[in-house]
Amino acid sequence: MQSLQTQFPNFIGAEAEPPRVARYAVNEAMIRNWVEAHDDRNSIYVDADAARSTGRRDVVCPPAMISTWVMAGYRRYRQVQQLRADGASEDFAYSRLLGLLDEAGYTSVVATNVEQEYFAELSPGDHVTAYFTIEAISPFKQTALGHGCFITLFKKYVDQDGKTLVEERFRLLRFKPDTQTDTKPEAQEVIA
Repeated sequence: MQSLQTQFPNFIGAEAEPPRVARYAVNEAMIRNWVEAHDDRNSIYVDADAARSTGRRDVVCPPAMISTWVMAGYRRYRQVQQLRADGASEDFAYSRLLGLLDEAGYTSVVATNVEQEYFAELSPGDHVTAYFTIEAISPFKQTALGHGCFITLFKKYVDQDGKTLVEERFRLLRFKPDTQTDTKPEAQEVIA
């Protein structure tokens, strides 16, 4: 574990993976699916007249939806999982880091938090690209889920003109699943 942790500084500041370019332009159908799934009734997301009445040129995309435009889909997910199962990694920093953690038994993952700062709105027709950097890796520590480390990815989302839309810090815990601690409280006697 100690030798693995000494490799962490080699990854800090590295481009995590190649830029993710949205497969599709921002579009009203996906926006409508998102707001219906979240029961978001903000009319500027689905009604052009309501959006224009606020000075916007068209409907706008919910800001929290930003990452959906650059998601790679299930085919890519299955490809990455197969690479992991084969013990292989792609030739970019994040894949190599995850390969090292997998090899050491840190195979489970949970997202812990996301922080986003919004700079500009998206409208139908805009096209999103995301750039990922490995910003931080914590030392190993014991958590209730297991022994692991926290990885922070810095993501910068830009539009087709390179204008910054969102900056995001996405933090996840990579841990060994068989190293959980028992955090259940002792049974307490109830006095009636």
